[in-house]
Amino acid sequence: MKVIVTCGPSFEPIDEVRRLTNFSTGELGVMLSESLAKAGQEVFCLKGSGATHPDPQLPCDTRKFDTNDDLLARLHELDAAHQIGAVFQVAALCDYKVRRVADDAGAECHSAKIASRSGPLTIELEPATKVLPQLRRMFPEAILVGWKYELAGTRDEAIARAQRQIQEAGVNACIINGRAFGSGFGVCADGSVQRELSTKAGLASYLPAWLAEQSSLRAGV
Repeated sequence: MKVIVTCGPSFEPIDEVRRLTNFSTGELGVMLSESLAKAGQEVFCLKGSGATHPDPQLPCDTRKFDTNDDLLARLHELDAAHQIGAVFQVAALCDYKVRRVADDAGAECHSAKIASRSGPLTIELEPATKVLPQLRRMFPEAILVGWKYELAGTRDEAIARAQRQIQEAGVNACIINGRAFGSGFGVCADGSVQRELSTKAGLASYLPAWLAEQSSLRAGV
């Protein structure tokens, strides 16, 4: 099976040298890519250029992306060239991008590198491109897995957000983690947390077996 794993952070530029981004090393996505490759899958690892974790050591087709739109373009390229069987959307993508930057007088800044002597700046943000909701249309037959990193609220509220992602984005499962969920990771599907894993390594080892089980169920084996 041909499998895509996205990992690491995207970024959205403020100017040509400054950017908005999320903190993500790309470690989990690289570990998952290696586990899937070890299980015999053909893996495309789409890795944010800002990720600090080394590329997969096992054979994977590793390609870099910058912004959310850049990642979407890489996904379209793979969709056009390959029959993709599964997509794991591990990447920490930006929720917002810069609409405009203005100085203290309200004048818009267009410099390639905004001078530090410009004084106070106002950065106006707008929603960045949402990638996950577009995956089902791009890969209608694929097994899709999203991610939710939740810090605020209760565990039950975090799980409810994961279930809402499954329903709204049309993915088959959602991995939930973060302070609101508690320690470790939860694999959410079919209205419940089906499995909890305490470490990244445990999750990366479990998901290839989960994918094989899902594929067998689809094939009626």
